[in-house]
Amino acid sequence: MNVVESSSTDRHLFINRELSWLAFNERVLAEARNASLPVHERLKFLAIVTGNLDEFFMVRVAGIKQQIQSGVSDLPADGMLPGEQLSAIAERTHKMVDEQYRVWQRELLPLLSANGFAVLSRDALTTEQKAAAKIWFQSNVFPALTPLAVDPGHPFPHLRNKSLNVAVVVRRGSQRRRKELGESALAVVQVPSVLPRLVPMPSATGTAFLLLEELILLHAAELFPGFAVDQACAFRLTRNWDLDIDEEESQDLLASIQQELRRRDRGAVVRLELDATASAAIESQLSAALKVGVMDVYRIAGPLQLQDMTAIGDNDPRLENRVEPLAPATQTVISNADSILQLVGQRDLLLHHPYESFDPVVRFLEEAADDPSVLAIKQTLYRTTGDSPVARALVRASENGKQVAVLVELKARLDEANNIAWARRMEENGVHVVYGLIGLKTHCKVTLVVRREGNGIRRYVHLGTGNYNSATARAYTDLSLFTARTEIADDVTALFNLLTGYSTQPNWKRLAVAPATLQNKVLELIERETQRAKKGEPARILGKMNALVDPVVIRALYGASQAGVEVDLLVRGVCCLRPGVPGISERIRVLSVVDRFLEHTRAFAFGVGPQADVFISSADWMPRNFHRRVEVMAPVEEPALKARILDEVIGLGLRDNVKARQLQSDGTYLPIPLQLDGQTVRSQTVLMDLARRSVTGTESVLRHVASPVEKAPGLPAPPPAPSA
Repeated sequence: MNVVESSSTDRHLFINRELSWLAFNERVLAEARNASLPVHERLKFLAIVTGNLDEFFMVRVAGIKQQIQSGVSDLPADGMLPGEQLSAIAERTHKMVDEQYRVWQRELLPLLSANGFAVLSRDALTTEQKAAAKIWFQSNVFPALTPLAVDPGHPFPHLRNKSLNVAVVVRRGSQRRRKELGESALAVVQVPSVLPRLVPMPSATGTAFLLLEELILLHAAELFPGFAVDQACAFRLTRNWDLDIDEEESQDLLASIQQELRRRDRGAVVRLELDATASAAIESQLSAALKVGVMDVYRIAGPLQLQDMTAIGDNDPRLENRVEPLAPATQTVISNADSILQLVGQRDLLLHHPYESFDPVVRFLEEAADDPSVLAIKQTLYRTTGDSPVARALVRASENGKQVAVLVELKARLDEANNIAWARRMEENGVHVVYGLIGLKTHCKVTLVVRREGNGIRRYVHLGTGNYNSATARAYTDLSLFTARTEIADDVTALFNLLTGYSTQPNWKRLAVAPATLQNKVLELIERETQRAKKGEPARILGKMNALVDPVVIRALYGASQAGVEVDLLVRGVCCLRPGVPGISERIRVLSVVDRFLEHTRAFAFGVGPQADVFISSADWMPRNFHRRVEVMAPVEEPALKARILDEVIGLGLRDNVKARQLQSDGTYLPIPLQLDGQTVRSQTVLMDLARRSVTGTESVLRHVASPVEKAPGLPAPPPAPSA
């Protein structure tokens, strides 16, 4: 194999990215095991584990397999070869899936049963249920099925990514004449995705369901008249789902991506999930047909595609079986304002989603769309909802005669089709739609509103850490910053000129923009704190992000720690930095919070006290964000908003000792020890309480939890790593 060697000479100081991601998914699985959570919340986390693994195999595992096939690979900073990574991934994921289904079978199924919900096996149906199943099958399912033979005249059918299927082994003749039956033959039946997965069954005690594939398996013989069914089982496959587009050669990026979307459903299979009861013969036939190896086959002791099981609780009205619904708050100053544009013209605003409503962001756009004085609206769209109020506001603005320019990122992974649909719809309604810069994904979340005021114009800016997606804004933690500061508006104007027209890189005044200046700005700030520490001055670095992978930044953080800088990081998912290594990273602490809402905020602070420089960003500290995406990091300059990020957004996360886990030098995560006073802090619960109190005007709960982060003592030293 032709391997491009990593330049790292300190591989033991880095944690493998893929294994770190699996550790994150194990923390999600731990929430499904958490007996203190309501049953439907536990089921939600169990489903998230499955969805996460789907994307991991479609993108990460598929990419490693492609490296092996091409014979060329860039070694990660930890130095693991692609084959070594695949073996380690398989070992971890097989154990994870086994534990996932242990939780389903031994914990959640009994708990669901105790609450009146039953997921039935086809072998355990009563006479009444069998009769009901037969009627349902003949009336609703049988006409939609297409049995597909697999023989020399019928090649193995093409099966869609993540589709549910049934494999059936049949023999010619009747069941009673088994001795006379001929050679067995394989057939495949695709489970229709348009039909409900949970088929209701009569039950004397509560609510009962039969899975759709179980219903098909129960009546498989009816699909093959004149043949006897020897055996049958459900299976599911996962394909390489990444796009492969040469943007330099593409004459029409939209058409190229549409073509690639059709093609990628024929990507190589990277995983086969198979009912645990399947015979070795079926596994062998499917593995050969789908070209998967032994370690790519996952025997599943329960329902495939566990995401669908969350529908069990859709009609459960009992509040005790789910978490309390979140009612996002709206700051009083915003709800009392006649005009949000006017309010932003007077002061900067900071929103913390989902604790605070996303509605002011939509209101900002809707008001701009209808304001006769607004001349233009410009926005980047990376991901949005199918029925997006943001996109509707942009269309209305165009219909009202505004100049509306929207950069729609067509390469937003797994959302390409949705973004293409919105791009087409907006173009049809007069919006100027562009697709970004060749070779780069536009991942920043920026809106610019240009308004005529008096004898000139004024610009209003929204900058976010998350997408313009009203659905995920209720499930992800993110920040929104509104400002009319001139220098930030100048930079945002230059950014849109760069994205939509021909422009050289400007001299950025306040923003750091990838791929031009963001990594250098982060390194410059780390180096500044390093030099302060070397002079004996107080120095500190705080960061909250989804992932920390970039080896250049990690080495800079190691240098800062060695110089005496205190570094506290909240990294939800992948973290390749190894904290607590003697002589290297003793002063670096890394926590991960996995709770009800997905931690998605990117916020950073460099320095101590009120003089600290505070930023929000669309970017994690990863090579792709620094070098292959258009990203923005923006300063937060209003002192009250800086203090809020330090105390609430970052500070409370660092104080969490309920849902946080601390990364050890060996790559494991351990719970946070309780403080000496026994006080527990669950950061997301405190933030929900803070949002409620901000509306009612009651005393802030924050001061009862922790002093501001700049005054708080450092976290306890991590316990020693377990011996090998």
